[in-house]
Parts: sequence; structure tokens; C-alpha cells
Amino acid sequence: MQMQKKTAVVTGAGTGIGRAAALALLADGWQVVLAGRRAEMLEDVRQAAGVHAAQALAVPTDVCDPQAVRALFDRALESFGRVDLLFNNAGMTNPPGSFIDWTPEQWRGVVDVNLNGMFYCLQQAFRAMRDQTPQGGRIINNGSISAHTPRPNSAAYTATKHAVAGLTKTAALDGRAYDIAVGQIDVGNAVTPLASRMARGVPQANGEIAPEPMIDVDIVGRSVLYMANLPLEANVLFHTVMATKMPFVGRG
Repeated sequence: MQMQKKTAVVTGAGTGIGRAAALALLADGWQVVLAGRRAEMLEDVRQAAGVHAAQALAVPTDVCDPQAVRALFDRALESFGRVDLLFNNAGMTNPPGSFIDWTPEQWRGVVDVNLNGMFYCLQQAFRAMRDQTPQGGRIINNGSISAHTPRPNSAAYTATKHAVAGLTKTAALDGRAYDIAVGQIDVGNAVTPLASRMARGVPQANGEIAPEPMIDVDIVGRSVLYMANLPLEANVLFHTVMATKMPFVGRG
């Protein structure tokens, strides 16, 4: 009997880490629902999958809108019958400048994407995985090494990523009843549009501006694939993948 292909939902799939993870999953034989705000970028990812493009479904989605997130998971279930994986990846960085000068709208914008959007997606994934047969699945939240240690002038991003770590641990506990494994990947300095500036120089804890080592984003895609392919009785609760020589561990 032929085994049914596994299905993943990847948010923020149009670029960066989401794109790399989606392409890695597709190349491994997964069916992937590509979610993101810009339809043309999702289509670019689908085309980049080459011979695996037929396994990809692009669903433009704003994760800040809970009704849009519900529609995303409804579409995934209608198209593929189940959801085996959510890579809860969509996110944004800080507003420019010091937090002293941010507006309330700028603060809420980061919270809406990085925390509220992640919760809406996790909630819908839980409902789908609880109700399907066989029950269960896996959720991988995209944290950041900022979930552990901040950078200068990063209050919004760092606060939301610390909150994501709490969401991950709580969901991992609550998921036990439904065979849902929940973990988190914390990435340091992958080459993406969001982080590429680090190679040119970013503020350090001692006030200096310095370039930092980077890693290819495809390494992160392979890390997500490794976590995704674990049997449900095993879970990577926190996985850190980072540039070996970046200034994360140590003093500065």
C-alpha cells in the first residue's frame, strides 16, 4: 500500500528562511502549502521547486488576520486532507532607530506578526491535528537567538521572540494529549533579506559597529527538514543553528 504524502504549512514562505524550508520539504517529497502576503513571491517559490512544483499550493495569507489564518488551514485540509507539519515562520524585525522614538503603532505591528500571528497559526494547526485521523502532527516555531539574548535596540523583536519561547514550551506541554510535538528553531545570522545587513556591520553590545559571520540559509532549511522528519515520539524542543564565529556566546 502506498503511503500518503505528508503535508506541511509554511508561513512566511515567500522569502528567506521560509522559502529555504519550503524548498527543502518539497525536495524531500512533502506536499507544502506556501503562505505569505505576496502571491507573486509564493509563485516564485513554487516555480523554484522544479519537478516538485505540483506538490506546492500557494495561499496568500496575512497571519495577523485570524480569519485569513483559518481560511489557510481550511484550504490545506481541503486540498491535501491533513496537516502533518506547521513551520510557524512568518515574522518581522524592529522598527528603525531607538525604541524611545517608536510609535505605539510600530510596536503593535511587530507584536501582531511575531506573536499574535504565530498564535493564530498554532491554534489552527492544533485544531487540525487534533481532529484528523490519525491524530497528531508537528509544529516548529521560528524563534531566534534573540529568544535568549538581545541585540542593542531590539526591544520589539526580542520581546516577541522571548514570548515565542514561552508559547513553544506551553504548546509542547498541551500537545501531548493529541500527539502534537512542538519545538522551536533559533537561527543566528542566516543570509536572508532580513539579516543580510549583518555582513556589512551591525551594532555590538560594546557600542561598536562590526560585520558578523553568516551562514547559507539552505543550512537552516535542512535543519527544519531534520526536525520535521522525526517520529512523533521524539521532539527537538529547542534547536540552535548559527554561524560558528558569530558573537552570541561569550562576553562583549
